[in-house]
Amino acid sequence: MENILPNSDFSEDIRSWHPNGCHAFVAVEGSGYHNGIRPHSGSSYAVLTHRTQSWQGLEQDLTENITVGTKYVVAAYVRVHGELHEPVGVQATLKLEDDGSTNYRSVGRVLASQERWEKLEGSFELTSIPSRLVFYLEGPPAGVDLLIDSVTISCKKAERTPSSLIGGTTNIILNCDFSEGLHSWHPIYCHAYVASQWSGFLDGIRGNSGENYAVVTKRTEHWQGLEQDITDRVSTGIAYAVSAYVRVDGNIHGKTEVKATLRLQNQDESTHYSSVGRVLASKEKWEKLEGTFSLTNMPKCVVFYLEGPPAGADLIIDSVTIARLEHKQSKEVKSPSGIETVIKNPQFEEGLSNWSGRGCNICRHEFTAYGNVKPLSGSYFASATGRIHNWNGIQQDITGRVQRKVFYEISSPVRIFGSSNETEVRATLWVQEYGRERYVCISKNQASDKRWTHLKGKFLLHAPFSKAVLFIEGPPAGIDILVDGLVLSPARKILAAPRPKVENVMYGANIMQNSTFSRGLAGWSPMGSCRLSIHTESPHMLSSILKDPLNRKHISGSYVLATNRTDVWMGPSQVITDKLRLHTTYRVSAWVRAGSGGHGRHHVNVCLGVDDQWVNGGQVEADGDQWYEIKGAFKLQKQPSKVIAYVQGPPSGVDIRVMGFQIYAVDRKARFEYLKEKSDKVRKRDIIVKFQESNAANLVGSAIRIQQTENSFAFGSCIGRSNIENEDLADFFVKNFNWAVFENELKWYWTEAEQGKLNYKDSDELLEFCQKHNIRVRGHCLFWEVEDSVQPWIRSLHGHHLMAAIQSRLQSLLSRYKGRFKHHDVNNEMLHGSFYQDRLGRDIRAHMFREAHKLDPSAVLFVNDYNVEDGCDSKSTPEKFIEQIVDLQERGAPVGGIGVQGHISHPVGDIICDSLDKLSILGLPIWITELDVTAENEHIRADDLEVCLRECFAHPAVEGVILWGFWEMFMFREHAHLIDADGTINEAGKRYLALKQEWLSHANGDIDHRGEFKFRGYHGSYTIEIATPSGKLSVKQKIYKFGRAQRRSWIVNDTMEKGKA
Repeated sequence: MENILPNSDFSEDIRSWHPNGCHAFVAVEGSGYHNGIRPHSGSSYAVLTHRTQSWQGLEQDLTENITVGTKYVVAAYVRVHGELHEPVGVQATLKLEDDGSTNYRSVGRVLASQERWEKLEGSFELTSIPSRLVFYLEGPPAGVDLLIDSVTISCKKAERTPSSLIGGTTNIILNCDFSEGLHSWHPIYCHAYVASQWSGFLDGIRGNSGENYAVVTKRTEHWQGLEQDITDRVSTGIAYAVSAYVRVDGNIHGKTEVKATLRLQNQDESTHYSSVGRVLASKEKWEKLEGTFSLTNMPKCVVFYLEGPPAGADLIIDSVTIARLEHKQSKEVKSPSGIETVIKNPQFEEGLSNWSGRGCNICRHEFTAYGNVKPLSGSYFASATGRIHNWNGIQQDITGRVQRKVFYEISSPVRIFGSSNETEVRATLWVQEYGRERYVCISKNQASDKRWTHLKGKFLLHAPFSKAVLFIEGPPAGIDILVDGLVLSPARKILAAPRPKVENVMYGANIMQNSTFSRGLAGWSPMGSCRLSIHTESPHMLSSILKDPLNRKHISGSYVLATNRTDVWMGPSQVITDKLRLHTTYRVSAWVRAGSGGHGRHHVNVCLGVDDQWVNGGQVEADGDQWYEIKGAFKLQKQPSKVIAYVQGPPSGVDIRVMGFQIYAVDRKARFEYLKEKSDKVRKRDIIVKFQESNAANLVGSAIRIQQTENSFAFGSCIGRSNIENEDLADFFVKNFNWAVFENELKWYWTEAEQGKLNYKDSDELLEFCQKHNIRVRGHCLFWEVEDSVQPWIRSLHGHHLMAAIQSRLQSLLSRYKGRFKHHDVNNEMLHGSFYQDRLGRDIRAHMFREAHKLDPSAVLFVNDYNVEDGCDSKSTPEKFIEQIVDLQERGAPVGGIGVQGHISHPVGDIICDSLDKLSILGLPIWITELDVTAENEHIRADDLEVCLRECFAHPAVEGVILWGFWEMFMFREHAHLIDADGTINEAGKRYLALKQEWLSHANGDIDHRGEFKFRGYHGSYTIEIATPSGKLSVKQKIYKFGRAQRRSWIVNDTMEKGKA
């Protein structure tokens, strides 16, 4: 058979081949093989390197070489090179482009390793020719080199023999009896071969029928098996019957489940799975697996496969058939939605089969139980009774039916019996990972004895696991849980909403009418029964405010006074419904005083009454002695019927004075241009590259290229022990962040949940992961001042027992990790909690700092708190943060840095900047330690994230930004992720990556007559390349680093090396 691929052995370099988004070169004997690896055959092979995605590889256009009705056989020898500990999948793929659409078809795959070449085999046949057909090899994880040798695509005319008939109906499975070897079949990340009479049967096992059967071996996961793409041979609305003879071999005792499954890839790239048949198989005899299915709409790709036995067991397959059913009713498989639940017996129609009690009894009921409670749907519901713990409930083992890195959603109607009060009911997943167990809360809701309530939630498992159990739990002991079915299925991919249109916005224009009260109370009205009146403030009370030129435009000296207030929500108000635009950030500013009728300071805030919801527009503590500015922001996502802006807060009887009330749309683009100029001054400097000694004379006039490889500004993220098991998540983290913080694994309630039982396993492994990838780590946190975050055994201690526990915690953690964490958050959120201070006195906080410094002098010790940056919380203003830090310092606490968490919803640049300006007067480095922004629309989320990142990057006191996660389902707040659960980088993630690229400097030019080259660049690491007049390229291997405090000149001497461009 003739090979249709030109340059199949790479003897002509990479002619006819093209690297797909990566780099490629041919390794030949004359120039040295890649890491000493010799070819499989011949004298050359291709190397694909600098791969940043698994799909990147080597491709060739086949459009002109392919004909319809011809079977093509594919073969290639492949191996991999890089940081790998186990074989990885390499696959051959076809990309079919036609009429603006692109489809992909897998034609072969194999597990490849670093130790030897592996032969990848497959085949394909086309029924029509697309406008463009591309063949390519892909598959290993990002960062791993792919090596390719001897690629062939050979053809012969397909022999059109009559298809097998099953009961008079055509079998759509190709090579159903394996008489053509593994033609049309593909092992799923394992090995497979065909056993026959002439090659020798496996352990003497004869085929069930015919002379051949397939053996699937070297299986490391239960889902690994044998598959066939049947996309072109199935249609919607038709019922199909499935059958296959199966058995198992290996270290198996008794019977084990074998399943037939459909993998449905939808048009939106989401993937769903549906079980279409199963049987218990053994080593002793062949068992017939049977099932049925039908498609209600046509997915992009339909793959049939057999799977199921545990890892290590061989799966043996004979006589596979899928035939059209003419009259029988079949089970429906819906795509992309409506996939049948992976829960067995989900509506209890088979009694309590597959269900069990979790430490209690369970029963099935119809209409007569529990005071004639009726099922919400179907005919039955189940109850969990005799509960003596809140974790008692009803459960099902779902091991083998859920997979890691697949996004699942759950829905279950629940109610309670035995209490008239509402109580929390939860859906929880218990997962036995390798070396640890975890409880994942999927959903929780308040349930009552009066009506059914739905539990709805989603989950995603990153780490490999050996067992998974789903259960319903939660209410106190003695209360029964009622469950009306449970549905668990792969989550539907929701297409991202487009960028919302924002039109007719007057940026900077105050939408509050008559804000200077020049027309009395026109436009104003009282909230409630309070009284409003206009007054003029004395000049001496305004002198400090009017020092700022911006305030002079809005402060006239007149203010509105609200008296006779009988409730906290009463105050001056305006209806502003028609003046607001959706998806627009509005800045709020108002000057307030809390008048007569009270003593001390009171909370005063601007509120937005949006229909029946309350929106915080900014908050401050105020008294009657001076004017205080409220700063805040808000954004509307849905069209309201009525919006009222008002000022409220102090208790009844306390007057409120308000002046200069402004609400205006923020012009972010104008602010960004200002920040770009500011960043240039703060983060860049002028640099002179000087060439000395013999280099200077030889290089005059040579072309020079300066490229920045990393900005010295710190960008990091929090990570968790389980989620770094997701290879895609870990890969994105390592490539796009240079700092880390552990989300929970270093907190006291994690490392010592029970007194004396220390757990540093997770933090040890996370720290090892970070150090392996040269990522610096912040320690979070030694203590947490908020009582709800203190574990019960600590809350039970007092006096010297509590002090002893604190000392033990400091000694245990800091002696173990001395010098390994660059920062430590010593006592988290001291503006919002006082657990330790209430029990041990004011000096305990400073004591924690002093002792921590003694035990680990190299670590920078931080305070860390939230709501400091956005004006929404009167407990945590910059002024209060400064006051707290000064008090700690006066008590001898070596406070070395300020942590501003940054959980922000409606960021406004000048408010953030003002807070940072105030904090910077202390002269301490500021870090944004837990940044996340939340918006359901990912375009709005991207805009909000850009506001925060640009403000921080442009501020001279800020040294780094740590994101509080980036992957969906593993975020502190919903709708804050940069990466969707399926690994797609959304608009927020793209914006983050674009900003990181913007903040890298590059320069090109010629070396002048003095042997110098000048440019302006960001602080960070650079490489230099010089092309000499002779055309040779000199590459300086050393990476140059510079920062604000370093010299402005780089001296380059004779240590440069010569090399090829």
